[in-house]
Amino acid sequence: MVYFVITLFGLLFGSFLNVCIVRLPRRQSILLPRSHCPHCKHTIRWYDNIPVVSYLLLRGRCRDCHTRISPQYAIVEALTAILLVATFLRYGLSPEFVKYSALVMLLIVLIFTDLRERLIPHAVTFFGIGLGLVLSLFIEVDSRPLGWLAERMGVLLPGTLLSVLGALAGALIGGGLFYAVGTAFFILSGRTKEYLGFGDVMLMLMVGVFLGAPLTLLTILLGSFAGSIVAVTITLAAPRFRNYHWPYGTFLGIAAVYAALNGQRLLEAYFRWSGMAG
Repeated sequence: MVYFVITLFGLLFGSFLNVCIVRLPRRQSILLPRSHCPHCKHTIRWYDNIPVVSYLLLRGRCRDCHTRISPQYAIVEALTAILLVATFLRYGLSPEFVKYSALVMLLIVLIFTDLRERLIPHAVTFFGIGLGLVLSLFIEVDSRPLGWLAERMGVLLPGTLLSVLGALAGALIGGGLFYAVGTAFFILSGRTKEYLGFGDVMLMLMVGVFLGAPLTLLTILLGSFAGSIVAVTITLAAPRFRNYHWPYGTFLGIAAVYAALNGQRLLEAYFRWSGMAG
């Protein structure tokens, strides 16, 4: 029953995320007007707006004008449900489940807006940064290495303060590192926009606030590696993609989802191997 409820809510949230993905890059309201076909403008009937099911029953076409509907809608709905169930399997019914479910849904919006429009809406990242900071007051954020430094200096910091500092350190590492890279490209080539957009900086600020410094660094490592592998492989196979503007934020978002769900285990294994666990 719990899995069914989470899946149902995931499908419903996924439907709303689709609205955000389509409308936010165009600076349109996500509340009004009601969902409608982008081609014939007919308002979608409630029974044609059931997540995934309606798409399958209509065979991916509008009931009124029969224009093909993007499979993105069903994909986002199903993906949201799957990831919320995966988050539940990782954290159970806990405050962490609420926190990381929120992060995953924010990341889904950013992954797809960057993939579709090469745009990371500030409305999402600003909201995410604020939400992450508020949640850090109640749900602990990994404060390493600040906690280690404070302990070795003999400074005793309250847990809540350490959590907030961990969130700020993650934001500084994530956003600061990307801002430094963009500045370096500007100085060296004057072509910053081609390599790195400010949206990526805001994305990593948001990720850092939620995950803390260690998992943020892991996100950057995994996202950069995956993006490079995909870009180099496709470019070598098809040289016409040499000047293609790759959606770097999409790769970072996918890496952040992995970090939120499984990154801590990977980090703990590394810390035990390096002798820093404790």
